[in-house]
Amino acid sequence: MNRVPTSFLIGAALSVVFVAAAALSFLWTPHDVTSLVIANRLQPAGGDFVLGTDQFGRDLLSMLMVGARTSIAVALVAVGIGITLGVPLGLAAAAARGSLLDEVIMRGNDLIFAFPSLVIAILITAVYGPSATNAIIAIGIFNIPVFARVARGGALSLWTLDYVLAARTAGKGRLRISAEHILPNIANLLIVQATIQFSLGVLAEAALSYVGLGAQPPLPSWGRMLSDAQTMIYSHPMLAILPGMAIVMMVLGLNLMGDGLRDMLDPRLRRRRQ
Repeated sequence: MNRVPTSFLIGAALSVVFVAAAALSFLWTPHDVTSLVIANRLQPAGGDFVLGTDQFGRDLLSMLMVGARTSIAVALVAVGIGITLGVPLGLAAAAARGSLLDEVIMRGNDLIFAFPSLVIAILITAVYGPSATNAIIAIGIFNIPVFARVARGGALSLWTLDYVLAARTAGKGRLRISAEHILPNIANLLIVQATIQFSLGVLAEAALSYVGLGAQPPLPSWGRMLSDAQTMIYSHPMLAILPGMAIVMMVLGLNLMGDGLRDMLDPRLRRRRQ
């Protein structure tokens, strides 16, 4: 019986806490995050405000809960975009290895890699304005070549195996082989990469919100909470510490979970542990 890695259990526990907080925020938060009550500004932790309030009188716990929802939603949709568009491109490139199609796809990936998500976000917001939607598009575009490369690399190692050669001998086309034989056998690589990109998506969303290119007020965001707190870092450090720790713990949990998934899904690592 295979033992579940400790890193996966710790990462899953941390991730579940944030996902649960985000899900709960749809139904309930201790206070309204859109309500500005100046009389309650900079309240210490305790009483009606478990973690205190910010300079606008908003409850920090409520903002952290809704901020988790924002980060998870942006990262999840962005990863979905990367998988939906990147994986088929990678499989097509592997199936047509050495052809013009392969070259066009991979050079296109290199072109996108030349523009980080922050630069893509700046280009998009220069035309359409800053918003969570544009942050999703920017991060999603950057995820496409990542998944395309992972899919292509994993697929190339399978195209020379006996069961693929047998499928080709049986008359199956490259598209059918990619869907029926290649994709299921690289799913473990894609799952692990999706976990990694999810954590990077949380970081990217926080970075974009920090510079004002992500979610806009009144929607809370961990990155904008950090930006708003930077002028009060010495007088009220908890305003920056709380969202900063939320980002760190969320990313740490996802990375640990991805590391554990890699150990469980990679048969070579399983044999090494045994």
